[in-house]
Amino acid sequence: MKNHNKFPSLILIAVLFIPCFVQAERIKDLASIQGVRNNQLIGYGLVVGLDGTGDQTTQTPFTVQSIINMMGQLGVNLPPGTFLQLRNVAAVMVTATLPSFARPGQQIDVTVSSMGNAKSLRGGTLLMTPLKGADNQVYAIAQGNVMVGGAGAAAAGSSVQINHLNAGRISSGATVERAVPSALGQEDYIHLELNSTNFTTISRIVDAINAIYPDKASALDGRLIQVKAPHNTSERVMFISQIESLNITPARDAAKVIVNSRTGSVAMNQSVTLEPSAIAHGNLSIIINSEPVISQPGPFAERGETVVAQRAQVEIRSDEGNLMFLPGGADLAEVVKALTAIGATTQDLLSILQALKAAGSLRAELEVI
Repeated sequence: MKNHNKFPSLILIAVLFIPCFVQAERIKDLASIQGVRNNQLIGYGLVVGLDGTGDQTTQTPFTVQSIINMMGQLGVNLPPGTFLQLRNVAAVMVTATLPSFARPGQQIDVTVSSMGNAKSLRGGTLLMTPLKGADNQVYAIAQGNVMVGGAGAAAAGSSVQINHLNAGRISSGATVERAVPSALGQEDYIHLELNSTNFTTISRIVDAINAIYPDKASALDGRLIQVKAPHNTSERVMFISQIESLNITPARDAAKVIVNSRTGSVAMNQSVTLEPSAIAHGNLSIIINSEPVISQPGPFAERGETVVAQRAQVEIRSDEGNLMFLPGGADLAEVVKALTAIGATTQDLLSILQALKAAGSLRAELEVI
């Protein structure tokens, strides 16, 4: 038996975006209005009508307790000590996103996920489930037929499954019962929040707004802009609409290389550059061979027995690396071309990037996640 202990394979994902000009973007795509946000909702419920694929109630006591409580609320009182063996019911968690400015009566989508040992939610119906927010208040009620995007079948110990069967979705499955107050700004001002901190971009947004509405906008920091807005609600909405439609040229983000140590992925943005450098890298591999060794007792031995043992041989191989010159790269395409030219395998890329960063040749922030 051979075990090869090697470095995990790396996949270089490079965004080769080298435009002749920098494309303008809407302020709406770069920033959001402070206070205008979504809210997460969650609830616990039951899915019924399953074709024998529900929870095994002997192993999920919370399902049985939920059924007994529900039946009691509907006027059906079960005798104490009743042992339920149901296969058509599953306990589920229901989640939804309440959009900003949602009003009572509007409908939203919900996601239904099994929390027991149900085999499938296909064909089930979610019973009336209250959905609560972080303040423990009910904001929506969910109910409806669960749509599962998978399929499965089993017989005689064999089974076939396509996609996931323990989670589904109900389109427009919840009705909003309570609205979340959302104020468009405070008193005379609204605030724009940039999606990511960038002083150059925020300065350009302020200039673009003041070019149309003089002395209306001012930057509070690298992410927040204060804009003086009309008091009338209708005029304020029109004012925000015009601001969101303005086009600006965002600044380039800071140079960064992201390395995922678990999956081996390496991603670079367009700002990464490379200074001239030289590098040599060798591969290290460990090979382990194990062979069975049989020990038998001598002839006519009275208490001897045959014993099987393992004998292992460990070998370490190191490939010599040649010193190679890396030319400087002024943009991402040249950086990728230089790293590819040295003939390094994807397994070596992580070590090479760390060495280039330590030597000061890689002009980018190296982040390992």
